[in-house]
Amino acid sequence: SERGFFRTRNGLPFWKRQFANAPGFNPRQRMDDARLKRLRIRSWRRGTKEMDLILGPFCDAEVAALSDDELDTYEALLSENDQDLYAWVSGQSDVPDRFRPLLAKIARHAGAA
Repeated sequence: SERGFFRTRNGLPFWKRQFANAPGFNPRQRMDDARLKRLRIRSWRRGTKEMDLILGPFCDAEVAALSDDELDTYEALLSENDQDLYAWVSGQSDVPDRFRPLLAKIARHAGAA
């Protein structure tokens, strides 16, 4: 049997029971907050300073308002090479179709469009 902090009652450990009935507790919101925090870190800590300065401020200002589909696309975008991203945002190279709407928002925010 588990003791102390980890002891369960009704199948929930103490730390979950403690917050489960709190007003405004929403486990989905906590998961979304963690995702946004992860995206913010990935946006500000890129391989090149140019992309830090383009994606970081965009993330701070706009990412919280994006839909789930747009967040998925943004996450995929962050997995792309920085040199490719910079060429797409600056208009030096053709943008893949799946990133076109999101990169247009990023370019507008950065003042490139």
